[in-house]
Amino acid sequence: MSLAVTSARVGWAALAAFLLAFIGLEVANHGGAALVAALVFLIAPDLTMAIGVGGGGKLAPKAVPYYNFAHRPWIPLAVLVGYSAGGLGEWVPLFTAALGWLAHIAVDRAFGCGLRERDGSRRA
Repeated sequence: MSLAVTSARVGWAALAAFLLAFIGLEVANHGGAALVAALVFLIAPDLTMAIGVGGGGKLAPKAVPYYNFAHRPWIPLAVLVGYSAGGLGEWVPLFTAALGWLAHIAVDRAFGCGLRERDGSRRA
């Protein structure tokens, strides 16, 4: 593994650790609904794999666009920015859901599970 790949994985792991700690803080401050939202969105991006699993550990090609959409960091980042700017109201579970979603992406990237190719194989 190259130094660049290792550095990227360490960066994603640091982000994941920060986000998980932030989720813990938000849950401690706001309780059950924040916890449920975070847990659901920690799991939800991988539910796209239920659309179909191909052979040899590859994702079914029909599931790839949904999987890749759910594993892009820009969507939860946009929700976090919009919420922080006050444009999305003050419902804390929305914020913790976005934290959970971004944490899921960060954990996946830290372990080398990134986006998928059209045929369902992992991108290099």
